[in-house]
Amino acid sequence: MELLKVENLTKVYGKGENRVYALNDISFSVRKGEFLSIIGPSGSGKSTLLHILGGVDRPTSGKVYLNGADVYAQNETQLAIFRRRQVGLIYQFYNLIPVLNVEENMTLPVLMDGRPINQERFQELITLLDLKKRKRHLPNQLSGGQQQRVSIGRALMNAPAVMLADEPTGNLDSKNSQEIISLLKYSNQKYNQTLIIITHDENIALQADRIIAIEDGKITRDEVIRA
Repeated sequence: MELLKVENLTKVYGKGENRVYALNDISFSVRKGEFLSIIGPSGSGKSTLLHILGGVDRPTSGKVYLNGADVYAQNETQLAIFRRRQVGLIYQFYNLIPVLNVEENMTLPVLMDGRPINQERFQELITLLDLKKRKRHLPNQLSGGQQQRVSIGRALMNAPAVMLADEPTGNLDSKNSQEIISLLKYSNQKYNQTLIIITHDENIALQADRIIAIEDGKITRDEVIRA
């Protein structure tokens, strides 16, 4: 079942002679529950693509559909709700709130949405992420791997349709990197959650169901690794 569809997506920065195509007429689709890795050199358009998929940055032209709905037909208020409810974003630099503890950081998106916290889901996630003994700790009292676990928990709290991870292991050593990828794969399989990861790490990319390579804003390869 198709969850995400991208049609003729283009993103242009600048005008006239200074025009730069970050994305140039990209089209592809992603199945529900698929694990997709997006690779490519720095400046190829990977992060721009992820931000557009996540409702963070509007395309210059083209369409993004999630569950058949046109993402950018929405106004800014609707897009903010879309980001909170439909998308789980994980970044390289964690983006945790320094004055909030683990539990508060993880549940913040739910509270911002004005909804009650699903305590059963929270307990399941904090146990899965091995953070139960750390839930009152502030970010500066955690290791890098633990902070990234909190950001994963925060992204999963709203049970989003798609998880988008931008170099999620970029700040971590190899042991923590593999643990984080294992957690993301586990959530992908356990919740049948679509997972899209941007990475420079070939070992991570090869763990996906499918790899898309981007260069100069265009797709140069779209390969199924495992069905």
